[in-house]
Amino acid sequence: MRPNHYYLAPVLLGLMFVVGCGSDTTTRVTGKVTFKGAPVPAGKIYFNPDTSKGGKGASGYADIKDGYYDTSSSGGRDAPVGPVIIAVEGIDPGSKDTKNKSDDVAAKLLFARYEVSFEVPKGGTVTKDIDVPASAEKGPVEPKGPAGVIIP
Repeated sequence: MRPNHYYLAPVLLGLMFVVGCGSDTTTRVTGKVTFKGAPVPAGKIYFNPDTSKGGKGASGYADIKDGYYDTSSSGGRDAPVGPVIIAVEGIDPGSKDTKNKSDDVAAKLLFARYEVSFEVPKGGTVTKDIDVPASAEKGPVEPKGPAGVIIP
């Protein structure tokens, strides 16, 4: 007598449904990234948990292409739910970095790494547009006041 394996089909389908339903710990984030009113041609966006506010989990990220990003696109990872620090890096792939004499550098940075706080909600798809201010072109702002203590 041969065993009947047809009873396994509903179990396997149920498992596939549960696995494919997404996660309560990450959320898909999409949006536009502009700098000086124009779409950022290329770059990267990161969603790093803000541990100072209780954020946790793995960082989310996505490529920026023609001013648009989607953490669910190929090569990306959905953002962790909760407080995050969004970090944006923008480049102009059509321009060479004239300050760097190396032939290895093929693109010019548009601005220094720009960061902004955000709260990623649970579930669904969230849209978060980011307008990088022109002041980011000058580079990161050094803190004013006495130097901090460095603990090794």
